[in-house]
Amino acid sequence: MTTEAKVGAFVLGCFSILAFTVIYLVHAQFGGDTIPYRTYLRYAGGLEPGASVLFGGITVGEVKAVRPWAVDPTKIEILLQVKQGTPLNEKSVAKLGLVSIMNSAALSITTGSNDAKRLASGSAIPSQEAASLDEIAGKMAAVADSANALITQAQGELQGITGDARGLLANLNTMTGPPTQRKVQATLDHVNGLLATEGPKIDRISDQLIALSQHADNTVQNVNGTVTDMREPIRNDLAELQRTLLQAKQLLADMQVMVRANDYKIDDTVENLRVATENLDQLTDSLKQRPWSLIRIKEPKDRQVTEQK
Repeated sequence: MTTEAKVGAFVLGCFSILAFTVIYLVHAQFGGDTIPYRTYLRYAGGLEPGASVLFGGITVGEVKAVRPWAVDPTKIEILLQVKQGTPLNEKSVAKLGLVSIMNSAALSITTGSNDAKRLASGSAIPSQEAASLDEIAGKMAAVADSANALITQAQGELQGITGDARGLLANLNTMTGPPTQRKVQATLDHVNGLLATEGPKIDRISDQLIALSQHADNTVQNVNGTVTDMREPIRNDLAELQRTLLQAKQLLADMQVMVRANDYKIDDTVENLRVATENLDQLTDSLKQRPWSLIRIKEPKDRQVTEQK
């Protein structure tokens, strides 16, 4: 066998392996367990059997048939199959889409909601109509007509604005004419004369203000120095006062402890004083009634009165 024959056989073998691999991958992608669904659109937009079915932008199946619906001929019935396990739910919406600008049309299905009920096999997927090229062209024509009308209206308004601007410029020219210029010149001359006359006075006032500010600065510095000098003695006096207050507080605490410790003795002393006071009151009353008891123990007998003959 020649070298060319060997190379040709090798190339054919590689091509066969590549073809087998591609067929296997396609079969693994679309030939496994699939579930049929259907949906309905009024505008298919070039969708054909074999077109991709996208779920959230991911290819999950393909379109099997595109045909007018027998029940309602105004709608297109689209039969599709997706991989088993694709979470189509009641909130998923099917609409016409594109894989890319260069590719043909595809059927795009939104992911819906995780809380929505999953669609059973053979169920109809809710759909959303996409705008057709004719509708887009009609809307663009309507926008163009509106733009023409708007441009015409804007031209009319611009003419009015131009007239107003011309009137404003004329008024400005009148206001800035020679009479106004002469008045402005006279005002400026008057101001220059005032400055020339009052300039020395303004200079003197400025010098006085500068001297006053310097004096104020000196005064503030003196006050700052005085406050600084007095701050330390005041701080010492406050510290001494604080120590005195602490000592007084401690003395009061000690006195309170001592009073509490001798509380019962004070009560006894007060009771003794009360008894002594009562005894003294009794003694005083006794002396008032029997003053002789200070020198005699017994009460003297009553004196007998003798009759005179």
